[in-house]
Amino acid sequence: MSLSGTHTPTSRSGRSTPLHLRDVVHDVIRHFRHEKDSEAHRIFRQSAGHKPKGTLPQTINPDEETVPGIEHPGSTGVIYCSDRAMANGFSYASSHEWANLGQGAPEVGQIPDAPPRPTSIPLPVDSLEYAPTTGVKALREAVANLYNQQYRQDKLSQYTFENVCIVPGGRAGLSRVAAVVGDVYCSYQIPDYTAYDQVLSAFKRLVPVPTALDAENNYKLDVKQIRKDIRTQGLEVILASNPRNPTGQVIEGEDLKSLVDVAREASATLIMDEFYSWYLYPEKEEEYGRSLSSAEYIDNVDQDPVVIINGLTKNWRLPGWRVCWVLGPKNLITALSQSGSFLDGGANHPLQLAAIPLLDPDRVLQEKVALQKHFKHKRDHVLRRLKDLGLEVDVPPVATFYIWLSLERLPAPLNNGLTFFEELLKEQTIVIPGIFFDINPAHRRNLFHSPCHHFVRLSFGPPLEDLDKGLDAIGRVLKKAKKEGGHAFGHSYKKSIDGVHQLDKLI
Repeated sequence: MSLSGTHTPTSRSGRSTPLHLRDVVHDVIRHFRHEKDSEAHRIFRQSAGHKPKGTLPQTINPDEETVPGIEHPGSTGVIYCSDRAMANGFSYASSHEWANLGQGAPEVGQIPDAPPRPTSIPLPVDSLEYAPTTGVKALREAVANLYNQQYRQDKLSQYTFENVCIVPGGRAGLSRVAAVVGDVYCSYQIPDYTAYDQVLSAFKRLVPVPTALDAENNYKLDVKQIRKDIRTQGLEVILASNPRNPTGQVIEGEDLKSLVDVAREASATLIMDEFYSWYLYPEKEEEYGRSLSSAEYIDNVDQDPVVIINGLTKNWRLPGWRVCWVLGPKNLITALSQSGSFLDGGANHPLQLAAIPLLDPDRVLQEKVALQKHFKHKRDHVLRRLKDLGLEVDVPPVATFYIWLSLERLPAPLNNGLTFFEELLKEQTIVIPGIFFDINPAHRRNLFHSPCHHFVRLSFGPPLEDLDKGLDAIGRVLKKAKKEGGHAFGHSYKKSIDGVHQLDKLI
């Protein structure tokens, strides 16, 4: 027996091989048997930051060693897919020629019955100064008032501006929080938002503890399992998106209340990414305008260990503004002010001022109703068209603007996300391969063994005409598969762009 209690097998030579080392060696063998045979997978592995780690022998990519001591963290799904699209002719200057079903942002133009889009930004002289690292006080007050009005009308404990920190984007908020967390076990789920992978890799004090969600349970977060893991594994931080990217599922009502209760009772910090909190699709007319937040179930805003990250990016459909916020106990906000002073310096001052009237509760209600009706129509349209193409969605989305589409019933090699993605690039269409939602901070897992390998994420964030363009492209690929068989796929892909100077030419 080893010191850890695991069995150490003995080889024919009499030498013992630690179980974990044997598994690594076997995984290397399997790795070369599978990934080397797929052109799409080889292209992915050749991209900076995406080489497997923990394999033998370790290799160094000279493109990643230009500056000594620098390591590529690996790109998020949207960035990798955009780079691959550029290698296939995509350009932001002519993006209308492509169907981007991979975008992680909603359409930003006017939609029916919504308030007018902002068209100008005032620039008072004071706004030319730096804003505080916690944000403009008036905006912090507006955020606190909105949450009190939406979720805490019957609560004694109310948010104030001291419970709000304005941050330059959701990733910045997440990074600020991660920077002030000590050495702890951090629970996360698979699949989930791709940036969690980089955060859990970069901030080494967070020790990642994964939980795999499954389709049989509608990718539902198991609160009972979290309670057990806190007790048996010593979890101190739970990180989750709700509504959930990429599966489009949600926990609410008693389930969400139970999750907040568990965090309070066990003194475990709950970090909730609530960026899609308005993207709910009710069946009854009177339910339009409803949204959700764990803020509804917090007892004391300064004592309950619940951290909420949200912003203008998704719900207000203003991703370019990079104005977001973190809600939590006052002592957390002071810590975030300190981490923000060296991480990002704070959010854009004029845009913070411009955001204040957008948080007026009456305007917010109008925005919610218009958004939910418009995006529900798009969701239903895409689901119908996928069904007509023979692509049944096993777990249809009830929230967000994403569809988690299984490809397992397609013929090989189209039945894996990377190959399906590369084939659609030939048709000027972008989707996101499912492997990017396999939060795997150690980057050791063989791609073919990933629970997300046979999935892609489709976004119905873009305008309807772009969605139809992309669905037409999927139809062409499936028609080709039926006519020519699997041998027509999995090869003849354009190589990735080499060097920043070539990328600049395309942008």
